Amino acid sequence: MQEIQHVDEQPNGATTKPEASAADKSPSRPRRWVWQGKVLDAFWKGATLFSFIVNLILVLVLLFTIGLLFDIKNAIAQPLVGGLYGSFVQMDNSHIVTTIEVNDTLPVQFDLPLKQQTEVIISRDTLITGASVNIQGGVLIINDAPTTILLRQGTPLPIQLDLIVPVSQTIPVHLSVPVNIALDQTDLHTPFNRLRNLFYPYANALDKLPSSWGALLCQSAEFLCGLSPR
Repeated sequence: MQEIQHVDEQPNGATTKPEASAADKSPSRPRRWVWQGKVLDAFWKGATLFSFIVNLILVLVLLFTIGLLFDIKNAIAQPLVGGLYGSFVQMDNSHIVTTIEVNDTLPVQFDLPLKQQTEVIISRDTLITGASVNIQGGVLIINDAPTTILLRQGTPLPIQLDLIVPVSQTIPVHLSVPVNIALDQTDLHTPFNRLRNLFYPYANALDKLPSSWGALLCQSAEFLCGLSPR
């Protein structure tokens, strides 16, 4: 059964609308920011908020990671790689300086040829029998006369030595030998140089990386200034 609305007629023939209900007179609820009854608008606003939160988290993670990389470079990577590179360079340029003490005995064995004129002294009276002498005195000449000769003690006797003397002796050796050996002049130069060249690219790259936020900002500013037109 339809409800019949009464319309009051005015004397001039105008009609008046019925009064609004109490519900219609109440103020309208404020609509939510996200949901306004439009699905597409709500989706884009939700996606924008989600993207902002994700980007903020990613930025925070990136900043934390960069700070962690600074610590890793300063505490681990650069001391390790740079230290190895510098050590190999110093080892290749170093010298072995020391004093070697030699305390030993050397066996000596050889044959010594001896051929020379010398003079010996008779240590006691020596009797020579069956000798033959030549005597020339005035008109007396005696050749190859058999005789016995007595050589008194202390008589010098010139002789001709012609013999080979075998020598077998042990000689003690005591030496202090100073040593100064440049390693780059030895066979160690090749492996040291190879190891130095192996670590050089890594050490050079680590030296160019910033070690703090200040260094990062300075390098970024220099890079941007290099890209800007002059």
